[in-house]
Order: sequence, then C-alpha cells, then structure tokens
Amino acid sequence: MKISVSGVRGIYGSDLNLKSVGKFSRIFACSAIKSGRKCVIGRDTRPSGRILAQTVIAALLEQGIDVYDLGIAPTPMVFREARKFDAGLIITASHNPMDWNGIKFIIDGRGIFENELDLMLKESLSVADNFGTSSNLVSNYINEVSDLIAHTQSTESMRLGLDPGGGAACKYVDQLFKKLGHKFFDVNNVYGISSRDPDPAATNLDELRMMVIKNQLDFGFAFDLDGDRVVVIDNMGKKLNPDVTLLICLASAVSIGLKKFVTSIDTSISVEKYIRKHSCSLFYSKVGEANVVNKILEVGADAGGEGSSAGFIMPRFNMCRDGFLASAIISSLDKKLIDECLWLASQYTQIRSKLPMDSALHSKIMDRLTDSFKKEFSEVLTIDGIKVVIDEDSWVLIRPSNTEHVIRISVESKPENAHSLYKQVNEKVMLLYDQLR
Repeated sequence: MKISVSGVRGIYGSDLNLKSVGKFSRIFACSAIKSGRKCVIGRDTRPSGRILAQTVIAALLEQGIDVYDLGIAPTPMVFREARKFDAGLIITASHNPMDWNGIKFIIDGRGIFENELDLMLKESLSVADNFGTSSNLVSNYINEVSDLIAHTQSTESMRLGLDPGGGAACKYVDQLFKKLGHKFFDVNNVYGISSRDPDPAATNLDELRMMVIKNQLDFGFAFDLDGDRVVVIDNMGKKLNPDVTLLICLASAVSIGLKKFVTSIDTSISVEKYIRKHSCSLFYSKVGEANVVNKILEVGADAGGEGSSAGFIMPRFNMCRDGFLASAIISSLDKKLIDECLWLASQYTQIRSKLPMDSALHSKIMDRLTDSFKKEFSEVLTIDGIKVVIDEDSWVLIRPSNTEHVIRISVESKPENAHSLYKQVNEKVMLLYDQLR
C-alpha cells in the first residue's frame, strides 16, 4: 500500500481492503473535517469502486459526517464541488492498473498537504454523538468549465476525438464539448468498458489515433480513469508529450494576462523559456499535484502544473489538475499560439520511465546516487529526489514514486543528446539496485 499526499492506494483484496479503507475514512473524518461536518464523495469506474464507496460512506456517517454523493464522477468535478463543503473523498487509483484502488483526500477544495497527512495519520479515533446523513448530489461543473472558456478563449468550432477510457469522464466529456460547440467522435465512452489501459500515457491509443486520422480531426483527447489527466493526440495521430500539453495551457494563461506560475521540478525547460520570454515569473515545486498547489498558494501564483502528467491547475477555478479544463482550453485556442508552443517544445526531448524496484531499497539507492552525482556535477537539487542540472538545455531527475513501487527517471536535453544521457542514467540506477539487492 502506498500512502502519500496523492492519497492511499493499493491492490484491492491484497494490501488494500475494506478494513483499511474504513480506517482511513474514519481517521480523515476525525482529523480533517472540522466545521460544518459535510463531505462530498465520488468514484471512478473500477470494479471495486462501488463496495469501497459504500464502505467510505458508512465510515463517514458513523463519524457524524453528512455525505453528498456524486456517484461516478471525474476527480476535477469532486474537487470543484468540495469547495462548497468542508471536505471531499474520491474512491480512485487514478491511472494505476484496474486491480488497484484507493482514496484521495480533499480539504478546503485542495489535496491534502504533507504536514496534514502526518497529523492525520497520528490522529486517534473518536466516537461521534450523532450519525450523519447521506444524499445524492448533482454537479454544475460542466457548465462552469464551459462558462470559463467562453469568457477567456475563442470558441471556433473544432473537430475532435474523445476517448474517456470507460472511466469517470464518460458522458461528461460529451456534455462539455457539445456546450463548447465542437463536433466530435468518441470511443470507449461506456462506463467500465474499454479497449485500453486506465493510463492513456502508457498505451498507444490506436483507436483514438486512427479515428483522428480517418476523420481528419484537429485533436484527440484521452482521459485516465478518474478524468484528471488528459493525453492529447495531434491531427497526424501523434501523441503530444505531456510537457507540451502543459506548455499550451500555460501559454493560454499568459495570453489572458496571468503572470505568476508554478511547475513541478520535472517540467520541461521549454515551459520555463516560454514563461521567461513573456516576462512572467516561475517557481518550482516538488513533484505531485498537492505539492504544486501548496507552492501556488505559498507564492500566490495564477496557474501551474506538472509536466510529467500534463496536469494543468488554475487555482481560481480548481485546485487540482483538471483534464476537462485542459482539453477545453486546447480545443478553443488560436492555432498560431499552439504552433508556437509546438515549435518551442520540438527543440527538446524528454524521456520518462519507471523502473520496478522494491520500495524498501529506495532510500539506500537515493543516498548512493546523491553522493555520486555531487562528486560529478556542481548543480544538484534535492528538493524532490535528485535533480542534476547539466547545462542550460539538459537535466536529469531521479525520484521514488509516491504512488507505485518504482523509481522514476526523467531526462531532458537536445534531441541529439537525450537518448544517450538517459541510457547512462538508467544503467547507473540499475547497477546500484543490483548491488543492493
């Protein structure tokens, strides 16, 4: 089981079970829901989602919490609705495989921070005086996304392909793009039925790509199982790098006058260069949605995101990565702006991978790597894993995952250098792992 600011995740029936889900729900209720005792919940379409939702609701009611149930709902919708309540819980494992599940925690319309997680895990359970009540909730989120786009972007009609992956984005994406006035084709748009993996970044999206090419569409959008991540397909059927997706969204934010931004430490150099070119300010955070949001609030930023997940965040609208908002922005932008971003991004190559490694060895591996890199390079950052800045166009980041039993490697450089740089780093990490096993 993985416990982090991204929530609690595990393989259902193995390291994650109803008892643990009930326990974490009760702890969250005791520690985090302080005032009106109201919590909104939603879930994705995993087979275990229904019974986990029932367990969560029962645990919250037992603790005197009034529950407002969205049923199957995209994560950004739950975050948006949670602003009206005291807290939120989402039953999801996001982009993890189907046998995984978990819960995400929302406080004050945002994900839980590290210090809050630490306090929550130390909380003692108490007994409530009264049981809470449960009711269903209908969200106005889709209308709110559409209204935001109508006020900030052009609304020229595009031809689009949609792939919700059988997840929580099903049906809702149709509603959004109808309201935005776009024509679209779709695939995998039935709850729980999909021809691909939950993570659109980890599969070739062949059906969506062929649909885009065959029908001469402008873009294709593929969502993960809870709808907070989006992968973009261009009109030639090619996947856009997630950093490019984030760059386009941030460029849109610059175009409407926003000036201050935060991105995670693993985000492309192209984003920094675009923001600096337009006389805007940029701050870096640790990887992870909650860490980006924390930094956004700390510095008072207008927008931000994670390059690795294409996770665009506009805090005045939603304090989470929002695949619906990102896809709506991209589908409503001037093509000259998109082309400018695509050209800038093409000057760099990012390679991201994950190496399955026993979590018990992560700390030792990172310590050894830190010592080694500090002897080789002058600029080594350790705010999140190890980031080595090699020159103005090249960097390497190695960090243990918060959500999986893997170590993540990210590399960026000029196209002619990136693959050889990645090979060197990958071999170094694997050699250390073999020595420590």
